[in-house]
Amino acid sequence: MAEVEMIMPKMGESIIEGTILTWLKQEGDQIEQDESVLEVATDKVDTEVPAINAGILKKILVKEGEVVGVGKPIALIEVNDDQEKIDQRLELHQSTRDESILAIAPANTAALIMPTGNGNSPSGTAGDPRFYSPLVLSIAKKEHIQSEELAQIPGTGKDGRVTKEDMFAYLKVRGDSQKTGTTKPLVTSKAEDTLAGGDEIITMDRMRRMIAQRMIDSKNISAHVTSFVEADLTNLVLWRNKIKEIYKKREGENITYTPFFVHAIARALKDYPMINISVDGDQIIKRRDINIGIAVALPNGNLIVPVIKNADTYSLNNLSKKINDMALRARDNRLSPDELSGGTYTLSNVGSFGNIMGTPIIVQPQVAIMAVGTIVKKPAVLETPSGDVIAIRHKMFLSHSYDHRVIDGALGGMFVKQVANYLEDFDPNTVI
Repeated sequence: MAEVEMIMPKMGESIIEGTILTWLKQEGDQIEQDESVLEVATDKVDTEVPAINAGILKKILVKEGEVVGVGKPIALIEVNDDQEKIDQRLELHQSTRDESILAIAPANTAALIMPTGNGNSPSGTAGDPRFYSPLVLSIAKKEHIQSEELAQIPGTGKDGRVTKEDMFAYLKVRGDSQKTGTTKPLVTSKAEDTLAGGDEIITMDRMRRMIAQRMIDSKNISAHVTSFVEADLTNLVLWRNKIKEIYKKREGENITYTPFFVHAIARALKDYPMINISVDGDQIIKRRDINIGIAVALPNGNLIVPVIKNADTYSLNNLSKKINDMALRARDNRLSPDELSGGTYTLSNVGSFGNIMGTPIIVQPQVAIMAVGTIVKKPAVLETPSGDVIAIRHKMFLSHSYDHRVIDGALGGMFVKQVANYLEDFDPNTVI
């Protein structure tokens, strides 16, 4: 019998820490290889972590609610294995720890905050019992934020924990206040002050708090402008009506309009590559890959945005399968962090809720997002060789919100018009 360390795994390119939400196994429990042992929350997703060794969960090293860096040990597992295999796994663990340690903020930043006495994690003063991650403490140290000021920053993380996004949002308010010589209150009013009989207070869950903060951050960062185009999708609608039952029998799943929207957007991004960019200070980063995020509504009402990497390389059939798979796994909370990161453009289908159009908020650090509305039958004037006629057509509004700092109205308008053109020019003889 020997003991091996279970470490905090890598869960995405930019993720350097996570919060232990729940231990699914307790000390002394038998665990199988690849069996889920705990749930971890990151800034991108909540996910279950499986064991890479079978054995007995000997000791839990990190308690629920505590923050731990990638590559750090979180538990000890007692295994019955030959020494050679154990050494190989330990070597692999050490390699992962060495690779990740460079990305973790130095531990001495914890000296900025007085410990509460449990010695397990950096925490606040006597009046501020929250935990602070090494990254947050590093930002606080760099910006000369003392403990009293840090204790006043609202946190959107688990149990009110301050995230790096909270720090950046606060620093922007703090910077504006210093420039104008005024102090902006972090909270302008309390909802409790306006309560009437029968009103109910509902506490936001962790994901809703995170979404709220990111939406505020995006509006503060980007100068939002929206352009609208109405597209005639009659050819596409009639073609889909003709083949959807055949497709479902052949593939065992539905074909929706979403893959056609993604396909058109990917083609338009190739035509207008200055939409497929992000902003870093006064520099524009032109993205090589076309990675399109698709907003998915979850059963609890929250939103999640899985990303199709290199969407321009997929056929319509493969796009349909990819989108159906990601949407299903998103609703079951089975997406990996990598599938929720790296997007360069986002699509939001507000038409699935019966809305004719919307003005979506940009997903940072992207610079644009498109909303497609519901498809409705409308009378429209058509030009024919024998003169104008009125016909019933299938129409849809496309809303393109973009960052006016780097995208002018001409470019933003031409892009959404090009997407509409690709949809209108759909070939009814297409084979999928």
